Amino acid sequence: MAARLRPADPTDVAAAMARVAADEADRADLRLLVKHFLAVLEDRAPGHSVEVRIPPYAAVQVIPGVRHTRGTPPAVVEMDAGTWVALASGALTWADADGTGRVRASGERADLTAYLPLT
Repeated sequence: MAARLRPADPTDVAAAMARVAADEADRADLRLLVKHFLAVLEDRAPGHSVEVRIPPYAAVQVIPGVRHTRGTPPAVVEMDAGTWVALASGALTWADADGTGRVRASGERADLTAYLPLT
């Protein structure tokens, strides 16, 4: 079983979010925020029926349901880091991200509306 991600220090998250807001974020900021928000999602929606992928930073399995153990999960959500941070922070809605093609989601339970934003 893969190790669970851990939320980042709140001070580090606030600083990285400030750089995102100022359009000054770098890869380290995005990596920190992606992993932080995925860890929060893991805590709020424990389970293994949906795999959320934010390449190249991390992926987690969340949401109760049928446990996934091998191959492609029954539900997959994938997006870039900027989209994930915007969704998790409430700067972007799931409907807007999905409607503009910024999110690729397939399978049952692949709609994360009920879990977002995470802040």
